[in-house]
Amino acid sequence: MMFESRNPATGELLDVFDLLADSQLEDRLVRARAVSRDWQRSTLEQRAALLRATADCIRAERDSLARSISLEMGKLLPEAFGEVDKCALCCDYYADHAGEMLNEEPIATEARDSRVIFEPLGVILAVMPWNFPLWQVFRFLAPTLMAGNVALLKHAPNVSRCALLIEDILHRAGAPEGLFSTLLISVEQTAKVIADERVRGVAFTGSEATGRRIGALAGEHLKKAVLELGGSDPFIVLDDADLDRAVEMAMKLRFGNAGQICIAAKRFILLPGIANAFVERLVERVGLLQTGNPLDAGTTLAPMARDDLRLQLQAQVQASISEGARVLIGGEPQHGDGWFYKPTVLDGIKPGNTAFSEELFGPVASIVRARDEADAVCLANATRFGLGASVWTSDVEKGEALARQIDAGACFVNAPVASDLRMPFGGTKASGLGRELASYGIREFCNIKSLWVAE
Repeated sequence: MMFESRNPATGELLDVFDLLADSQLEDRLVRARAVSRDWQRSTLEQRAALLRATADCIRAERDSLARSISLEMGKLLPEAFGEVDKCALCCDYYADHAGEMLNEEPIATEARDSRVIFEPLGVILAVMPWNFPLWQVFRFLAPTLMAGNVALLKHAPNVSRCALLIEDILHRAGAPEGLFSTLLISVEQTAKVIADERVRGVAFTGSEATGRRIGALAGEHLKKAVLELGGSDPFIVLDDADLDRAVEMAMKLRFGNAGQICIAAKRFILLPGIANAFVERLVERVGLLQTGNPLDAGTTLAPMARDDLRLQLQAQVQASISEGARVLIGGEPQHGDGWFYKPTVLDGIKPGNTAFSEELFGPVASIVRARDEADAVCLANATRFGLGASVWTSDVEKGEALARQIDAGACFVNAPVASDLRMPFGGTKASGLGRELASYGIREFCNIKSLWVAE
């Protein structure tokens, strides 16, 4: 069995990779367990030095890394540069701040000394998606290593090149042998790794269906799991919103990365006073998007990462149309080379419609018309997902009040939902369990130990 790496813009085969034999996988698990003992005893200064060296390597190879992302995953080159830069920033951030995040916390009790301490768990497995082939890994990797853990990566098969690049970067930054390993392994082998007693936890980012399976397997073996799953993020536009700003951000949040972002706005919930004008401007802007080579400056819409994903999106669009949705623009795959999907706007989306109830992971905007603000909040919450949400209004206090009523892991007012290193990231309901980033993320894979010392 082999993994294939293909260029999404052309379908061209870039590379093939043999999967690890079971004996090779065992060797990596042995090395990970061995280095874990030493890394747990390392100082925060030693860990920070590795992350800073890693950041230096990333910045030194910024151009080649961004090009690799674009070629293998299909991301527009400017977006790929942004992803690379964020990875380096993440390494520096945790190198600078992990110490304060892991500080022991004294607790006032009758004991001579009582406190909470944060100890590493050991070897942690990350199962990561393809849509941000470097960033998704580094936002797990940096806090995991700074906490004193060892990391294993099972990346999406279609970005195996990027997965191996990450391992190479860590090696050249001076990481001890086995501290971080990329595992090119099958689904069956991944299940065995999760079950292995040497592995103490698993971090997963990806689809709801796969997350449920991984969460169940981790639970069966009593392993800590952090799951960041899908979303159907509402983008609520009130009548008093800045229309130009709202449309600009709608374009960025729905069509960036070809719509393949978990926290992308997916359901545009519009109030009556602004709905028609918003839709008219959005459709006009969507019509100006240009598909093409992601490496070309004139390309403004990237291909989808895989053809099967494009076919799945088309099935969802067709189901939505049969349920009453109206296509205002697009609505079908683009003919020719590559895995492009025409940028699409669907109107008339209501609860029960496929485009309302499912995550559409591609360049499709779903228009939902609300009666009033209370109805907008009800529509925003009428989903099994709860990842992110945004509210757009000139009345900031009203926007905050509405944001507090939305059941999601992150609610932004007059700003695009984003993963910020300083804020916890994760969802509620079917969007996952646990948190990444900030102090909340680094503590997820720590043993939060109570230390009680009597006289």
